[in-house]
Amino acid sequence: MYLSGKTILVTGGTGSFGKKFTKKALEYDIKKIIIFSRDELKQFEMAQEFKDSRIRFFIGDVRDKERLYRAFDGVDIVIHAAAMKQVPACEYNPFEAVKTNIHGAQNVIEAAIDRGVNRVIALSTDKACSPVNLYGATKLASDKLFVAANSYVGDKETRFSVVRYGNVVGSRGSVVPFFKKIRHTGKLPITDERMTRFWITLDQGVQFVLDSLQRMRGGEIFVPKIPSMRVVDLAEAIAPKCEIEIVGIRPGEKLHEAMITEDDARHTVEFDTYYVIQPEFPWWSRESVKGGKPLSEGFKYTSDTNSEWLTVEELRVLVEEM
Repeated sequence: MYLSGKTILVTGGTGSFGKKFTKKALEYDIKKIIIFSRDELKQFEMAQEFKDSRIRFFIGDVRDKERLYRAFDGVDIVIHAAAMKQVPACEYNPFEAVKTNIHGAQNVIEAAIDRGVNRVIALSTDKACSPVNLYGATKLASDKLFVAANSYVGDKETRFSVVRYGNVVGSRGSVVPFFKKIRHTGKLPITDERMTRFWITLDQGVQFVLDSLQRMRGGEIFVPKIPSMRVVDLAEAIAPKCEIEIVGIRPGEKLHEAMITEDDARHTVEFDTYYVIQPEFPWWSRESVKGGKPLSEGFKYTSDTNSEWLTVEELRVLVEEM
């Protein structure tokens, strides 16, 4: 396994993904894993949960380049999970979202190159594809920064790739814990009955990042093939006796999400369980991705046209397993 003997750093490591990734990484013969985040309380709580001498905690913010330079010393792999993720928070605090999601991405890139980090994977979101909200726009900019960063490494071995996937079941801030919290009221608010979303579990997301870490050459955006779900079906799965209240789409919200646009599809290749969006740079060769097949003309990967769907019963099982 590629992780063996490596020192790994996870930005935003006290979040849902970071904790699940840490648990998985500790199953391997890693040298060390560094949790980089700005919340000392969450780090304290995580330290109580994970009793392993290979874990280190590092207080810092991706906005602080000097702190990243210190944290990246001796690091082999960086998983960049830190971000402002809440759509309304980004809409009403746009400067803060830009500082964290765009300037922070550039800081991670520069620190990784200068410190000789070997591989960097940045976590993205379906909202970065044809964005209509500031969160998606900042993550699209971040994606482009990480892909283009491969042009700046020169003769160094640092490589950057991106993993893009949809809503994560049960992550902090997701609709699942919100619906669970308020179902006792007998009423669940739904923005629109037609709304669909891509759906992935934390375990699946972490495993996909690990798999992509092995596959990456630098410059790819990896997109997993995952099922879609209807938000009304999710409400039925969580609280079948609740009344549905239609409240209207919030600012910056889409009816359906996308992960590959028709334009991106022209330079995307398909595998059995995932897609690879290839970079359009002179340093990239289409031969770099072996075994993938080109997509058909007009292809797009959206949550409403997906071929795989979760039923109410399947959603109920996922929610109960949380």
